[in-house]
Amino acid sequence: MDKKLIDLFIKNAITEDLGDGDHTSMSTIPAGTTGKAKLLVKEDGILAGIELALEIFKQVDSTLQTEVFLNDGAEVKYGDIAFTVSGSSHSILLAERLVLNCMQRMSGIATKTNHVVQLLSPYQTKILDTRKTTPGMRYLEKWAVRIGGGVNHRIGLYDMILIKDNHVDYAGGISNAITAANQYLAANGKKLEIEIEVRNLEELSQVLNTGKVNRIMLDNFSFADLKQAVKLIDHQFTTEASGGITEENITEYAACGVDFISMGALTHSVKSLDMSLKAY
Repeated sequence: MDKKLIDLFIKNAITEDLGDGDHTSMSTIPAGTTGKAKLLVKEDGILAGIELALEIFKQVDSTLQTEVFLNDGAEVKYGDIAFTVSGSSHSILLAERLVLNCMQRMSGIATKTNHVVQLLSPYQTKILDTRKTTPGMRYLEKWAVRIGGGVNHRIGLYDMILIKDNHVDYAGGISNAITAANQYLAANGKKLEIEIEVRNLEELSQVLNTGKVNRIMLDNFSFADLKQAVKLIDHQFTTEASGGITEENITEYAACGVDFISMGALTHSVKSLDMSLKAY
């Protein structure tokens, strides 16, 4: 867990929710009231966000006491209790929605990712996430992908050079883009991997002739062309398939022999896992 990022996220999220006070709790529950609550799982899936929830409780009120029964990555079913929390009722209610929003979203992502990982188990292909994430929650969503058994692609624009179709078009062609990227890295003393997206076998041929990249993204290829592309690359570079890939067709892509498959759907349209924080 990146403590600096998490601290900033929690601070901003609480500020957004709290405003000038939780007037419902302050008006209905006497100050100093204590209570207990349990995190109740209401849907089968993969649990994610426990470590984050504990940090949220800690930052909301360091006197809150938690007891954890299930950890991140655990398979859960309806009726499971992930943890209990006890202490100030006002503090529990302040943390409640932030904990649930994060855990439900993260568990939904982990559950979907794990399902895809299981589909790919007969193959050597690994599943990647993308930058199609919720603004402000990218770290959490990519964390959830890892909990579900997936692999993180680049985190942002800063940790890899990914030359996509628009970059190629603006740069005046594939060779120009690759050459400029390598010159930039050398001039700035940076050591970043270079990946380039290709849209067809002709563009792939240009990349193979130019070289000087680490990974080739094969975007929206037909199965026949994808198989041919993997054969042409012949392990010279890491391969990644992308574009139009779903749970229904992902095994067909994996059967083409690519090293990675990227799926924006792991994060951009996932269904949250149902759970609640109930007083008892």
